[in-house]
Amino acid sequence: MAPLRLRIEGCKFRDTENREVTVRGINVAGDAKFPTSPDLPSHRRDDFFDGDEVSFIGRPFSVDEAHLHFSRLKRWGYNFMRYVWTWEAIEHAGPRRYDEDWIQHTIEVLRLAKDHGFYVFMDPHQDVWSRFTGGSGAPMWTLYAMGLNPHSFAATEASLVHNTYPEPAEYPKMIWSTNYTRMACQVIFTLFFAGKDFAPKAIIDGKNIQDYLQGHFIAACKYLAQRIHEAGDIENDVVIGWESMNEPNRGLIGWPDLTTIPGEQKLQKGTSPTAWQAILTGSGRSCEIDTWEFGGLGPYKSGTKLVDPKGESAWLPGDYDDSRYGWKRDPDWKLGECLWAQHDIWDPTTDQLLRKDYFARHPKTGKKIDYEYFTNNYYMDMYRKHKQAIRSVHEDAILFCQPPVLEIPPSLKGTEDDDPNMVNRYWNVDVFGILRGKYISPAFAIKVGETAIRNCLRDQLSAIRQEGIDYMGNHPCVFTEIGIPYDMDDKYAYRTGDYTSQSLAMDANHFALEASGVNGYALWIYMANNNHEWGDLWNGEDLSIFSLDDKILPLSPSEGTSGQKSTNVSTISIDQTSPAYSESRSADHSPISPKNLKKTLSTPSISTERSSTPADIGNKAGFRAAEAYVRPSPITTVGDVISYSFDLRNATFTLSLECKAATKEEAPTEMFLPEFHFPRDNTQIQVSGGKWTISVDDADGGMIQRLRWWHGEGSQNITVRGMKRRQGISMGKEEEEGYLDQCQQSKCNMM
Repeated sequence: MAPLRLRIEGCKFRDTENREVTVRGINVAGDAKFPTSPDLPSHRRDDFFDGDEVSFIGRPFSVDEAHLHFSRLKRWGYNFMRYVWTWEAIEHAGPRRYDEDWIQHTIEVLRLAKDHGFYVFMDPHQDVWSRFTGGSGAPMWTLYAMGLNPHSFAATEASLVHNTYPEPAEYPKMIWSTNYTRMACQVIFTLFFAGKDFAPKAIIDGKNIQDYLQGHFIAACKYLAQRIHEAGDIENDVVIGWESMNEPNRGLIGWPDLTTIPGEQKLQKGTSPTAWQAILTGSGRSCEIDTWEFGGLGPYKSGTKLVDPKGESAWLPGDYDDSRYGWKRDPDWKLGECLWAQHDIWDPTTDQLLRKDYFARHPKTGKKIDYEYFTNNYYMDMYRKHKQAIRSVHEDAILFCQPPVLEIPPSLKGTEDDDPNMVNRYWNVDVFGILRGKYISPAFAIKVGETAIRNCLRDQLSAIRQEGIDYMGNHPCVFTEIGIPYDMDDKYAYRTGDYTSQSLAMDANHFALEASGVNGYALWIYMANNNHEWGDLWNGEDLSIFSLDDKILPLSPSEGTSGQKSTNVSTISIDQTSPAYSESRSADHSPISPKNLKKTLSTPSISTERSSTPADIGNKAGFRAAEAYVRPSPITTVGDVISYSFDLRNATFTLSLECKAATKEEAPTEMFLPEFHFPRDNTQIQVSGGKWTISVDDADGGMIQRLRWWHGEGSQNITVRGMKRRQGISMGKEEEEGYLDQCQQSKCNMM
């Protein structure tokens, strides 16, 4: 059997030469959350409820355009891709009706990702369950299977959905995530993870709704894995692993009191109903509900609002025709009535709550349930089923285990679930510190000053990584959703082209990632059709590192001569007694010329439609803080990475490693050096010993500048100094300003 292209050894990723692989990744792509036909970004209403007759072919982009995107991402230094897809994409037409055309499209795109040398793991993405509950993920028929009526979610506020919002441009920022604590998602996630315990009457096709939903979700994942396996040239060569489920949520499981907001519910925005109020409005009753806003010190109560559905219910009517999808609902599960009323939680004839602590204890054992219990029991039960299904097809799959966001991880260390081929996957106020009770109030978590902000982010990520090791065991840790809102400062950058705030924020995130000791990350997100008006085309978010309304960062500030391979060579021998400092002495021999530079290295427009962003929104193009995310990084390291970092202000990259044996000639330590920061005629190298070369090649379908370093055993370090630049604005003047100076000149917001 051929060695795996990527494998796990303890808490490290290793390649076929046993070098440590640092995964530097990107989520591809944001528009995979909604269909191509009809094209339904979240601000469009037409055809929204025709959920069965959709197609996701063309997501994340067309086969014809894939090379443009992949080569661009390779030139920016990415080697790792979290491939976003949804359950709806494969099974939208109905239970067990898989979209074979979409599957074939996915296989073709993955083959092109292979040509560009990416490591890919498959992400069955969901946000608040489904497009029809304000997010993405599950097909529409799953809501009908649970007895819910998505057409009535707007009137009852069972979910706040951008597509059905009266004025889409006024949809409040981040309010979509509050759907986790509204009626629809509270029902959905409770049934998905614990329907057998809390809704035993919910039987469909002879199964409890929990087994029915989990069975279909896992079967869809397995079916896609099987088709990828049958393709013959993708599994392990490019698809190295699978994620279980993005951002799982407990619903009402462990809710101590339905009449109060749990203390751990930190996010409140807009109307913030108690679970009991959500049950009432979901059944057509009116309620006066507290409203909340989000301020500098966190959420605060801003008033109240009367939510009056005028008798409209979020549950399916009693005359709904179940034959539409061919399932058979048990007679004891009555449509037209609240499922919780059918389990005697409340009395709809008197609107009296009978069992406010119904979800606080296990119905059979009486054991108290909290979030840790949910994670270690209900979530892990689903994770094991998913793991078994994927491994039955993809035997060597690396599994990315993602427990509930920022909750205490499951206790797997030293158990049968302590899988050696598993990755701990995770996602200015110190949010982590607040959640772990580190501060009495959010006010004490405010970090003032640039250094404090950066160190705060670093400490949070380090603490999350260590908590994963303590609870889940010694596995690689990868943060797979981290990024910044590009529309910060009321879209100031879009009006001026000055992305200083974004550059500072992006650099702070990368500083934290590099200093935390994690094994890799994937930025959220790459979006091929982002624009200044609608951002990522989903719920008002604007986090894409690419936009149609901005410029592409130039690869290099200078153009070289043609006709020769670009290679800069050190004067240091492999002898560790050689001098510690060397500087490139060769001329700048570039493989491109002024005549072919634009054609060869620039990326043409990737959309058949030009951006239509109105001028008053802001259409001043900038580089979208690319200088902060197009940054140097280890690629493959002989031995173990001890630390690495990039000082953006001083354009200085450092790497320290420890190795037991000297490098082999054919397998040195390799680093990505972006030409923008490290032009070949303006780069200095200092090493502890050994020899090095800098060269540009297109081995992975994109022009990549690499530094290759042959060194001896033991502790080794390298420092690379490039060209200092000013951050955030279009090139021209090359002022050298510090972070604090820039913060003082423009408002600096951190995500």
